[in-house]
Amino acid sequence: MAILADVKAPRALDASVRARLHRGAPALAALAAGLLLVGAFPSGCVAPPPQPPAQPLAETVAPPVEAGPPPVTAPPIPPAPRTPRPHRFAVAAESATAARIAMDILERGGGAADAAIAGILACGVTHPVSSGIGGGGFAVVWDAKTRSVSVLDFRETAPIGLRLRDYATRDRLPDKKRGVMVGVPGEIAGLAEIHHRWGKLAFADDLRPAADAAEHGFPVSAHLARALRWNEAWILRTPRHAFLAPGRALLAVKETAKNPALAATLRRIGAEGKAAFYEGAIAEDVVATATSAGSRLTAGELRDYKVIDRAPLHTAWEGYDVFTMPPPSAGGLTVLETLHMHSKADLAKLGYGSGAYLHLLAETFRGAVADRVKWIGDPAFHRADVAALSSAPRMAARRARISLEATRTAERFVLDEAGTSHLVAVDDEGNVVALTSTVNNMFGSKLVTAGGFVLNDTLDDFTTTALERRFGLGPGRGPNAPHGGARPASSMTPTLVLRDGAPVFALGGSGGLRIVTGTTQVLLARLVFDRAPADAVADPRIDTPPTGGLSLDPGAPAAVVADLVRRGEVVDGTKPNFSAVQAVAIGARDGARYLEAGADPRKGGAAIVE
Repeated sequence: MAILADVKAPRALDASVRARLHRGAPALAALAAGLLLVGAFPSGCVAPPPQPPAQPLAETVAPPVEAGPPPVTAPPIPPAPRTPRPHRFAVAAESATAARIAMDILERGGGAADAAIAGILACGVTHPVSSGIGGGGFAVVWDAKTRSVSVLDFRETAPIGLRLRDYATRDRLPDKKRGVMVGVPGEIAGLAEIHHRWGKLAFADDLRPAADAAEHGFPVSAHLARALRWNEAWILRTPRHAFLAPGRALLAVKETAKNPALAATLRRIGAEGKAAFYEGAIAEDVVATATSAGSRLTAGELRDYKVIDRAPLHTAWEGYDVFTMPPPSAGGLTVLETLHMHSKADLAKLGYGSGAYLHLLAETFRGAVADRVKWIGDPAFHRADVAALSSAPRMAARRARISLEATRTAERFVLDEAGTSHLVAVDDEGNVVALTSTVNNMFGSKLVTAGGFVLNDTLDDFTTTALERRFGLGPGRGPNAPHGGARPASSMTPTLVLRDGAPVFALGGSGGLRIVTGTTQVLLARLVFDRAPADAVADPRIDTPPTGGLSLDPGAPAAVVADLVRRGEVVDGTKPNFSAVQAVAIGARDGARYLEAGADPRKGGAAIVE
């Protein structure tokens, strides 16, 4: 087994995680003993064969001896041909605890679906700042048996009683009104549907590891500790999240956090199924918590929540078949527009990470985010023709307006989106799950249920009336205007790539608007430049905030920054990037299947291959 964690800055996993690595996995016990080192094998997959020990040097010259008959020796035995051991499993997650839990599920006979369920629930336990059962998400699934791609939408929905005036001052909402941003949570319904279709273990078995982590404790990651510092005032005045600040002192990195209330909630859902969340005591808790802060959510809307099976967006590009997320995600549109605008040869000749390459992508992304505002929303209320928007003629015309030597003046506007967790799991039967989950902004609505989980503030992703006016759409008439029963547009972009009818790459990301730009850059790094997943997710990335300018990860080469400035880009390389992309590559080497996994170091992720 090879484990990659915190790529580009190799270090061992937390001691509390290492202490549990040996359970059911002898190779992991070897890791804990120091026999396997994080990042020791750059490919992230096959370890080199052991080398024979070096022969000691003679300290003295032996005296000559009389020649005698030649010794009798057995004929040499030819070495047995080395048969590569195929990889079985791969997991990439932004939480080391979640990655280990997902791999444990695979080792115990679960499939990729079980691992994804267990892993994303563990992300919600260990990173409640980003995701959890009070939120929702999207999943792209490859079924190896039927050789088909499925897309599940379990995005949060707006209560029917939603009123437009509730969103007029969304940026200045007091705590007592934060409930108006809470959508009907879809995560448990989505995970239950994934289990129903593809699960191999009992649903309770998939939920148990996350419940155990919540009950017995998990190490605080650097990402969570950072979020706690940023939200200290709220944490200290929120009794239901006091477990993150025992004795009114915020937990630090590697300290142990426990959330017994959430553990009890997860165990109940595991025992009783999806209905335990959408009806009964947990549902009453959700409704009471949301309505106490102004939400119009009803018990009936919880009970009637539905997962939507959507047709994936698909394009054939340079010998690959790319499947990604359709609306209400805007991420898939950006992926398709980028691929349809540029050929592999054109991108390759610019050079990976060069100023020209990054500038070209920046101009591409700026057009895509404008298309999001103009065209993308819930298909039940506004059906966008994605094929036409990303068509070759339209993209060719847009490409013709881009100059490699100058930056166009783009429309500037405010569009906020944050949070999210992503996980990829691959099993030994070839099934693949790429799953993204969110509660939206940090700690969602900052409303915590008695059951120990935060409720989302996903309705904040509806377009503001000010932005609609900016694009000439009219108040409440844009594709992503707030409507009762609607699912807000999102950047979440779980993506799957096939070649010759078989999966070769799966990825997705977190980080609000940076999700789609990050996912697209990692996708191109792999498909155009054949970057290893661990390198692709760790390489410096750009972002094009709609407020203007170009964000570039700190540490990017000075020559690249200077080149971008020469091309007219206004570069900001000072702000840290806390988005994260997780990816797994699938291929064959020496007649055996190999897997490579990459976990983004920006949020301290972990990638495990066995």
